[in-house]
Amino acid sequence: MYKVLTFNNISVKGLDRLPRENYEVASEIQHPDAVLLRSYKLHDWSVPDTLKAVGRAGAGVNNIPVDKMTQLGIPVFNAPGANANAVKELVLSGMLLSARNLLPAWDYTRNLSGTDEALAKSVEAGKKQFVGFELAGRTLGVIGLGAIGVKVANAAVALGMNVMGYDPHITVKNAWQLSAEVKQAANVDDMLNQVDFVTVHVPLIDATRGMINADRLANAKTGLTVLNFSRGGIIDDKAVCEALDAGKVNAYVCDFPTNDLLQQKGVIALPHLGASTNEAEENCAIMVADQIRDYLEDGTIKNSVNFPEMYMPRNGGHRLMVVNSNVPHMIEQISKTIANADLNIIDMLNRSRGEVACTLVDISAPVTQNVLDEMKQIEGVLTVRAL
Repeated sequence: MYKVLTFNNISVKGLDRLPRENYEVASEIQHPDAVLLRSYKLHDWSVPDTLKAVGRAGAGVNNIPVDKMTQLGIPVFNAPGANANAVKELVLSGMLLSARNLLPAWDYTRNLSGTDEALAKSVEAGKKQFVGFELAGRTLGVIGLGAIGVKVANAAVALGMNVMGYDPHITVKNAWQLSAEVKQAANVDDMLNQVDFVTVHVPLIDATRGMINADRLANAKTGLTVLNFSRGGIIDDKAVCEALDAGKVNAYVCDFPTNDLLQQKGVIALPHLGASTNEAEENCAIMVADQIRDYLEDGTIKNSVNFPEMYMPRNGGHRLMVVNSNVPHMIEQISKTIANADLNIIDMLNRSRGEVACTLVDISAPVTQNVLDEMKQIEGVLTVRAL
């Protein structure tokens, strides 16, 4: 019986992927094999010795101590792309809100009073304040062409916009899905001086912190609208506010309010709604629950942010999963330990990523506890499991 501890509310459709005859799932549980969470901050959590996997029902993992988990031999899974459509629709909404001045126009209208005749006159008199512009023919820059960025770019093309994309690390899979009409930007600066809108879809890491800053905004096209539905910190909020005051930036639409932003004219700040749809929450929960189950039962690794991709079909026999530091002679020592126990290897798969490596081994007979204990004593071995 596997024990799964949940932080936050995880969609029932996701939890239903863990059959109750094999899984105990609860928000209060001792000695969990896995953790499922959304935004709960795990940095100060005391990691139990039993923990084998962490699943984040979303894309970002800033709330998880990934490096610590790696050192303990624990993979961290996320759900990239599961919320992509929800974020795409919100980006399009943000462009429309800013381009057509919809929020100040709505605010104006809801504060009108009087007879219907008086309202009609006020509407006609006031609408001139809210003249906007159309998206068709305008240029959108998309920084980060992952699952979300590709959907945003393709949707903008469908709306008749010109689109530029920048992502030096775009995957082959995402490149195939990207519209051929999306033009490649040489770099961020090259993009900003040509686009009317720019939207960021990158993780918050040292390399992306403050990516859109004062220097880049100074050289950007006048009238730029900046959109951030990725992570707070990627955009330099102070720099954007100064650019708004100077008339350099037309609007800033983001999902991460701060006190400075709430006081700034030209800012549309939303309460982190990016993935806040029923569909996105269900998709994320289903994806990450499946990944946790596959790892616990078969050692399969998919969509881990710190472990290599691993898949080996069951070839009969008994499966062993070893996680170790990515150093020389590990496979040799693992194989020797198995051979010394008079066990025959049917199949083996070894993959590495950064500082960690994983080995799946199908063996002809059950592995005894003595063999597991001996393997755990090998220097560099982080975890060993008989599956």
